[in-house]
Amino acid sequence: MIAESLSQVAPIYNLGFVIIVLFLFIKLFTTPIRDKRVYLMPWKIIFFAVIVFIIEEGLTILRQLEVINVPVHINGFFELIIICTFIYMLLLQKEYLKKQKS
Repeated sequence: MIAESLSQVAPIYNLGFVIIVLFLFIKLFTTPIRDKRVYLMPWKIIFFAVIVFIIEEGLTILRQLEVINVPVHINGFFELIIICTFIYMLLLQKEYLKKQKS
């Protein structure tokens, strides 16, 4: 009973937390950059992953409210996109650090 209730409310709480994360990203991207060595591209890619997460959670909520009829396995594709963007972000950061060393 408790697990079922939690699974119904969790996507709404997740979107609440994402609002805080979006605020922090806005602050990060609007802060003036004084140092040319600041590399924001990985953060932009993580921001893209957060947008994909918002879409996934929105579809989950709409599915629970029976507004749309989307199969559950669609969430796996969204999660795959999120994981791939994280891996790409790590590879970009690794290449950037290699260039900084040499």
